[in-house]
Amino acid sequence: MIVTFGLLALFFAYVVWVLQRNRVYDRSFADYAVGGRSFGARYQAMSFLNTWYPGSMFTAFGALSVTSGVMSFYVLSYSLLTVVLLYVLARPVWLWGKAYDLKTQPDLFALRYGSRHIRSIAAVIGLVSGLPWLVLGMQALGNLFQAMSLGRLSFGAAVVVGVLVIAVRQIWTVRMGMRGVVISDYVQGMVAYVGGGLMLAGLIVWLMVVKGSSLQGLDPRMYAIPSFGSAEGPLYIFALIFTGALGGWCWPYIFVRLFTADGVESLKKSAAIATPLTFLFGAALLIFGMLASQVPEAVAKPDDVWFTISQQAGGVVLLGLAGVVLLAASMGHTDGNIQAYGAQLANDLVGNYVELDQKAMIVVAKVGMLIITLLASWLACLELPALFSLAVLAYQGIIQLAVPQFLGIFWKRGNKQGALAGMVAGFAVAVGLELAYGGALPFGYGLTSGCFGLAANLLVYLACAFLIPQSAEERRRVEALFAAIEEKRGRGAVGAPAPA
Repeated sequence: MIVTFGLLALFFAYVVWVLQRNRVYDRSFADYAVGGRSFGARYQAMSFLNTWYPGSMFTAFGALSVTSGVMSFYVLSYSLLTVVLLYVLARPVWLWGKAYDLKTQPDLFALRYGSRHIRSIAAVIGLVSGLPWLVLGMQALGNLFQAMSLGRLSFGAAVVVGVLVIAVRQIWTVRMGMRGVVISDYVQGMVAYVGGGLMLAGLIVWLMVVKGSSLQGLDPRMYAIPSFGSAEGPLYIFALIFTGALGGWCWPYIFVRLFTADGVESLKKSAAIATPLTFLFGAALLIFGMLASQVPEAVAKPDDVWFTISQQAGGVVLLGLAGVVLLAASMGHTDGNIQAYGAQLANDLVGNYVELDQKAMIVVAKVGMLIITLLASWLACLELPALFSLAVLAYQGIIQLAVPQFLGIFWKRGNKQGALAGMVAGFAVAVGLELAYGGALPFGYGLTSGCFGLAANLLVYLACAFLIPQSAEERRRVEALFAAIEEKRGRGAVGAPAPA
């Protein structure tokens, strides 16, 4: 335990030292919320990866690859598609963000649709949907600290230890805002996805050479995917990939990465950097899990496959390094969540209805981040049997932001009535179907409740777009927004703000 916890402590101390060394006092709320739009491609790529791939990749998805084989590759498919969408979204979102000082995802909604209240609705959907996943991320640290204690800690005690550690880490997130998140993401991302990827490659070789595992020796069921006649339905994998790729840029803590870059080119370069890293890391993790399915100890406790194989291959030293990798991934995901939600509380909820100066906005954001940290920490220490079901339900809800977001960015005709009514209708349909059928729709052929919610959302959005004509003033405002994107390429300002 001196070795395992000692390695965790050294890594934690190094991250804190890096943050202290790079601390900058923010002059405005934009500095605090989006890091002054000052980060280049390498920082952007690692910040995306460290927020996108949580620590549960090594536990939940590692376990999925052990038990379900190639079906687990859906996560790699939609992750790669999410990076492709980063390239597509980079130009319009960054240019609008720079020109109109946008700081959050709801800010973009308010600008595009000229509506004050859509900002609050989008913020509430993001906050409600994200909280269960934040709590799950904290609880996943229970697996980490139980493994690092070599089984001495009970799972409940390990969760408490993990929550305390991540709560202490949030001191620097609250103090430094987005700048601290992105800087620490670079360090944590290098450890989690470059260092973790190299570890995975080594463990794959060890499994094949020492344990005699091979892909040819797997049970044929490991190569099965849902089709006609299966319990899941023939469209199940499509639904997972489709909603996963669309939903990626609906999460507030992912979307804000489009505002932190120093230019459009940095965002596009970050996509080029993130694509091979996403592919290599994701493929290595899932192949590792499939090979580990031939190790009895891993099959007995699939959630601990990352720790089980690491300890067998390299003793407590490699076990400790495996813990460092998972802690790095977990801290990045948690930090990104809490920072984004604190900024939304200040900017899109309190600041949307109360006039606040720059200093007051930063104070409200810090208080909001502190409250979210304490609330999530308390919930993580409770036994919540329906938490995972709530998290699945939340994902079906968050993707309802996709229709007004993507169509609003690339189509001029959509209006605020369609955006508001579509989001509400889609969210209601998704939640209603999920509660009624528990995620297994007998008429869906594998489509999830979120897919049906998206269909309802899209129909309402299109109906309002064609049935409710835009006023001449609204057409001019929207035309000005899109003309600004066409006129400006690369870096630089976009001109005067369009009238709200």
